[in-house]
Amino acid sequence: MMKKDIQFASERSSFYKWAAALALVTIVYNFVEGAVSVLFGAQDGTVSLFGFGLDSFVEVISGIGIWHMVRRMRQNGPQNEDRFERTALRITGGGFYLLTLGLIITSVLNIYRGHKPSTAFWGIVVSSLAILAMWTLIHYKVKAGRRFNSRALLADAACSKTCLYLSIILLLASVGYELTGVGLIDSLGALGIAAFSFREGREAFEKAKDKPCGCGGACNSVKFTGKL
Repeated sequence: MMKKDIQFASERSSFYKWAAALALVTIVYNFVEGAVSVLFGAQDGTVSLFGFGLDSFVEVISGIGIWHMVRRMRQNGPQNEDRFERTALRITGGGFYLLTLGLIITSVLNIYRGHKPSTAFWGIVVSSLAILAMWTLIHYKVKAGRRFNSRALLADAACSKTCLYLSIILLLASVGYELTGVGLIDSLGALGIAAFSFREGREAFEKAKDKPCGCGGACNSVKFTGKL
């Protein structure tokens, strides 16, 4: 085997290890974040935090699909998505659409009833940690994407920015409520999360149809060719 071929094989192996590790970290983090957010959101009556947690759980399904895709492509090389990946994408898309509908209905009812959370403290804590975590994940995805000259990982980093924006919306809504005590702010934050959830759902269904996602153009492909 030529030296160039050995180097390519080594780079390819490193690439898939990075991609799989980042996918696993994303899955574990989103699960923990979702559990904490749903627990405190339900306890405090904070619809924005509760919706944020449900969004994280849907992201877990998406992350499992990406992790499976990385393992499959490492073993079999670049090829079209298999049934598991397409099913995961459709479940993800459906989950985001249901979440969008649920948040809109709940927010409208809360506005009509004048509902106020008991506190938004945990929304501030969770969103602050989420911003730090998402920034870190984006940083390493960009770092790996540049190291391996991978447009796919860079596109995935761009997709992760959606989670960062959701965290910022939750932080603004939580701080706004804590400062003013106006329940409308919590409901508006939930509606902002609903808007992003709808976009995520649409992109999941587009990727299931082999269309590039809107946040990077190559999110449905994580193959390594040496120059992606």
